[in-house]
Amino acid sequence: MLSLAVGSVLVCAIIAIWVSSTRLLIRVLATQGLALGIVALVLGMHERDLSLAATAVVVLALKGVFMPLMLSKVGSRSLNNLGLKPLVNIPASLAASAVLIVLAFGSSRVITSFVDTPIGSLAPVGVATLLIGFFVLVARRRPVFQMAGLMLVDNGIDLVAFLCSAGVPFLIELGVSLDVLLAVVVLMVLAQRLATEFGDLDVGDLRELHD
Repeated sequence: MLSLAVGSVLVCAIIAIWVSSTRLLIRVLATQGLALGIVALVLGMHERDLSLAATAVVVLALKGVFMPLMLSKVGSRSLNNLGLKPLVNIPASLAASAVLIVLAFGSSRVITSFVDTPIGSLAPVGVATLLIGFFVLVARRRPVFQMAGLMLVDNGIDLVAFLCSAGVPFLIELGVSLDVLLAVVVLMVLAQRLATEFGDLDVGDLRELHD
């Protein structure tokens, strides 16, 4: 169950690179949030840790439901769900994701050797999700995809924390989740304002604005 949930997190990150529809992207992020919550829940049940189980509830609520709903409002108001124009095309993005996954597994040997548990051996999946999130931030130009990249980075960090330390303290996880939620809210408001003033807009267009 744990391996399936961890693998689902990585698969969702790869699909986030492949999709061009904002609606599908939001569904993928919701699925990833649910998978991440299941990871925390399974670990909490295995370790009999109530704080980790409470963290799982927070993750399921925020990243599996609330944040995707907020992104869906941005997608419905500011984007027309037509084909996007990423800086890197889809085939090249998928090839880059494969390279990032190999890099993550190669560079995470120190982590896995330090943790030295079957659960810790899955930590490279979180590192790969983190790297793919940064790639989405760089390669995609629409505001919704920028928010999605930020969420992927956060999910990758959380996954590594869950797998390497059997979770993080509840208050720390709650604080980090609220920080990411605040960033998503700010970006959402900015995207909606830009869409109202200028219509459908990608981040690259902001470079052409002058005082």
